[in-house]
Amino acid sequence: MRTPFTFLRSFSPKTLGPIAAAVFAVLACSPAAQAANPLELNFGLFGPKYDGRVAECDRALSTIASQFQEKEGKFWNSSLVITGFGRIREVAFRPWQSDNIPRRYCTGDVMISDGKMRTVHFSISEDGGFAGYGQGVDWCVAGLDRNWAYGPGCRAARP
Repeated sequence: MRTPFTFLRSFSPKTLGPIAAAVFAVLACSPAAQAANPLELNFGLFGPKYDGRVAECDRALSTIASQFQEKEGKFWNSSLVITGFGRIREVAFRPWQSDNIPRRYCTGDVMISDGKMRTVHFSISEDGGFAGYGQGVDWCVAGLDRNWAYGPGCRAARP
C-alpha cells in the first residue's frame, strides 16, 4: 500500500538538508505582516442612513393581494384570492432599538375567495424591496402559510 510520503524516500539526506534550509531562509526573510493604515480602516463602511420614512399600513394592501394571488396560483395550484381587507391597524413601529431597519408592523382581517375571514400580519420595511430599493412588504395570512415560512400562526411575521 502506498503512503502519501513515499516520494520522500527518493530524496537522500544530502538533498533534503539544502531544501529545508532554503525553505527556512525564505520564511525567515519574508517581511512581517503590517497593520492597515488609517485610510484602509473601515474604508467605505459607513453604514445605512435610515430616515424612518415607512409607508402607512393601507399602502401595502395592493401588494399583499397581488403577491397572495401569485403565491397561491403558482406554488399551491389554488385559485384563492383576497377579496377584501378590514380592520387594518398598526401594531408597532420600530419596536427594537433605533439602529435597526425601520419597520411598521400591521395586522388586519382579510376575506378570502373561499368565504373565510382570516387574519393577515405584515410589516413594511424601509429599503426592504428588491436589492434594497424601495419599501419591502413581508406578509402572512394565518391558516394559509402552508409551508410554515413564518411559523405556526404567522408568529414570525409579528413584532
